[in-house]
Amino acid sequence: MKNSENYGVDPDRIIFCGDSFGGTLTAYLCQELKSRADLPKVRAQVLLYPVLQGLDCRLPSYQQNCFFPIITRTQVIEWLSLYLDYPTSLIDIAIAGTLFPESTQMKYREWVHPDLIPQEFQVQNRSLALPAPPRLDLFSVLKELQSRRLSPLVAEDSFLKGLPEAFILTCEYDVLRDDGLLYKKRLEDNGVLVSWYHVEDGFHASPALLNHWFITFSHCPVIELSCNQKSVASFTHLM
Repeated sequence: MKNSENYGVDPDRIIFCGDSFGGTLTAYLCQELKSRADLPKVRAQVLLYPVLQGLDCRLPSYQQNCFFPIITRTQVIEWLSLYLDYPTSLIDIAIAGTLFPESTQMKYREWVHPDLIPQEFQVQNRSLALPAPPRLDLFSVLKELQSRRLSPLVAEDSFLKGLPEAFILTCEYDVLRDDGLLYKKRLEDNGVLVSWYHVEDGFHASPALLNHWFITFSHCPVIELSCNQKSVASFTHLM
């Protein structure tokens, strides 16, 4: 970014964009660079069906779409486990909703909780997990999952105030849908301008994958238009 002008880049029009786990990095970098006076200010952040927290995999979308391709709830936890170099035995604990002790759940309740999800996305008759007992053997991995690097959603307000305007794209049939919904609320609560586009008939990565080699709908152009072209047009219009 320091040398952006050397490459013909307008330093006043730098936009960070990431999809899925790339959205994690985008959100984190915007938080990290917000106060850097030696670098150009990021103009906007584009978060496409992002991963934004590793604290609660029993949010409504994680239950509704737990087995829905392209990415399942188990895969999200498995990839986080691999990234943290921790045994995949973490998966069963996380799915049960007993990964974090009650004290941690209470700490982040105002930011990550099913009750914060808009009513139209709620799960009916959902079951709440019992409070988890302390797990000292998981202390290091739990601490990492609470960091902004992996869970930018739970950053303190001071890291969110003054962030560049954001575009957030969510998909109805995506296990990560609620991460985007919760981050939208947190940004708006901190005065950040947010443009949100929800793909009602979309699944994880559908805007990027439709009409490619293994997902084509040549016989049904209406699906391609609603799932692909409209979602792409929505964030290119912002840029």
